[in-house]
Amino acid sequence: MRKNQRMNNITVIGAGTMGNGIAHVFAQYGYQVILCDISQTALDKALVTIEKNMGRMVEKQKISEQSKRDALGRLTTSTELSSAVSKADLVIEAATENLDLKLKIFAQIDQFSPENAILATNTSSISITKIASATKRPEKVIGMHFMNPVPVIRLVEVIRGFSTSNEVCELIFEISKKIDKVPVEVKDYPGFVANRLLMAMLNEAIHTLYDGICGVEEIDTIMKLGMTHQMGPLLLADFIGLDVCLSIMKVIHEGFGNPKYAPSPLLINMVNAGLLGVKNGSGFYLHSKDSKELVVNPKFLSRFS
Repeated sequence: MRKNQRMNNITVIGAGTMGNGIAHVFAQYGYQVILCDISQTALDKALVTIEKNMGRMVEKQKISEQSKRDALGRLTTSTELSSAVSKADLVIEAATENLDLKLKIFAQIDQFSPENAILATNTSSISITKIASATKRPEKVIGMHFMNPVPVIRLVEVIRGFSTSNEVCELIFEISKKIDKVPVEVKDYPGFVANRLLMAMLNEAIHTLYDGICGVEEIDTIMKLGMTHQMGPLLLADFIGLDVCLSIMKVIHEGFGNPKYAPSPLLINMVNAGLLGVKNGSGFYLHSKDSKELVVNPKFLSRFS
């Protein structure tokens, strides 16, 4: 690996919220991007989302109409992983937060991508070292944890696995800055930094509701007005996805073996009951595409009336 290695061709694995956001940003900043997913429907939906989001940027005069067209022209899609990574300089995996799935994907991209390609994962909590164990190039595996929404939030957690080389870390810092992100290096421990701190706060907010200290709106209002957070913790949990929150909390709890990270029984019950937040319309709040009004889920009203 050369320190001055150029990275022009980016492959993003997974066309969900994070994957399409990552693809959007790299295409916007001049990189050739292939967005890969096993579902053509997911890819089609991602392209619509990317074009819509770029359209908003045009309206706000952040980019020109020509820049939007050029960026979309640099973006292609594929349902064939082997061909999608065959010429990649950097592969960024943004699939579902599931260890077995990620190990399978990394074994495949290790097999089919060029020898010098860097393999990155957007995991929010899973060990980079463990993911790298599925490859024959652990020194070229690294974490790039983008924040949602990717086109807006500038932070990227750069997580160095046990074997990740200095050269790879430097290259990821360099390319992150080229797409106007702020890279911050953290060590490979459960939840890294962002989610270790964030999930502890969200979990405590859920515990506070579970203990009957006050209601959903009250908790969120206190954190918004008192701590100047842009969004209350319970609404934020709904946007992240309560199932995703639970999955991350389990990784952190199991990783440290410390009871302070144990997920709230209320969160576990909500996920078991199918209350996942924005993604299915019901969490701590009710979410409707037809209404911008924020309505607390009635399940949490009677206890505080």
